[in-house]
Amino acid sequence: MGKKKRTTKVISKKQSRRSKKMGKAPGSVIYMGNREGEKSSVHVLEYNENQVDEFELDVYNQDDFDRIIEFKNSPSISWIDVIGLSDEKLIEKLGTSFGLNLLSIEDAVNTNQRPKIEEYDNYIFGVFNMLYLDQNNDLVAEHVAIVLMENTVIVLQELKDDVFDGIYNRIKNKTGRIREKGADYLFFVLLDAIIDNYFVILENISAKIETLEEDVYLHPTPEIAQEIQVLKKEVLKIRRWIYPVKEMISKLIDSEHPLVSKDTKLFLRDAMDHSIEINETLQVYREMSMSLMEMYISNVSNKMNEVMKVLTIMASIFIPLTFIAGVYGMNFDYIPELHLKYGYFYVWGVMILIFVGLLIYFKRKKWL
Repeated sequence: MGKKKRTTKVISKKQSRRSKKMGKAPGSVIYMGNREGEKSSVHVLEYNENQVDEFELDVYNQDDFDRIIEFKNSPSISWIDVIGLSDEKLIEKLGTSFGLNLLSIEDAVNTNQRPKIEEYDNYIFGVFNMLYLDQNNDLVAEHVAIVLMENTVIVLQELKDDVFDGIYNRIKNKTGRIREKGADYLFFVLLDAIIDNYFVILENISAKIETLEEDVYLHPTPEIAQEIQVLKKEVLKIRRWIYPVKEMISKLIDSEHPLVSKDTKLFLRDAMDHSIEINETLQVYREMSMSLMEMYISNVSNKMNEVMKVLTIMASIFIPLTFIAGVYGMNFDYIPELHLKYGYFYVWGVMILIFVGLLIYFKRKKWL
């Protein structure tokens, strides 16, 4: 009964979030995630080859809000990081102020949106799933939207934690070529960071599979079967999040949009190679996770067969002994051996000989 109630509760939560969009017009900005109630914040990194400026702006303050919008006209490259997507009115106001289509703003807050790339006249819009491990080594899936404009890259994400710390440090310390490149290269670097972190997730899955394989061989318990089911679901979810990235990068490489330069397309080809490798590896892990349950069932059956074999051997040994005991346990007045002086010991000797003989026979047959 407890499991049924829990399942119903989970389903009702999913339905309640999806029901928000039912009957709404296309372009309705409705947050579909489960991280509600958090205020949005904005962090801006403006840089060029010679200097870097950093700003923490209060998006709820009108003066700071207007200042954020002004960054799109700056000749320097501006990385505008918007954290927190649950304030629908604010995100809609921010998006329309930057000239984003309402459909793009809708996808930016729709955490169920399939990863995709869309091209518009004055910007390129992408939706991704950023995956990383938290301090407890648990998988965190975060919805991220990235907008590429002429000199501006806008990142809209649910949480403050992300995989962009390395990029931030490279810009601050002027390592690599980011400071010398345009906004399209920053867009690529952010995408590349998301893709590279997929390898960390795959390594974690690989470690789980190896651990479960050992447990399946040594201790195939019902708890292990539950862990296998959890792993299968996790791999399928990750595959659904990661698989579309390959076609997204391919679309960017083939794009003739003026915001994507030829130089950046060369780097995108490297990201394409990584995404192909990730998808191939993920497919292997998917098959391995599905075969783990077959291994579990097979090992449980083998252990049961071993138990049945031992019980059968024990029964085979005691059948002739039971027969002898049964014969001499019959209540007849005349049984010749009853009056032998050492008859009792003779019967024990025969029974012991039969017991030892059967053990030797089973050993030679390698049944023991």
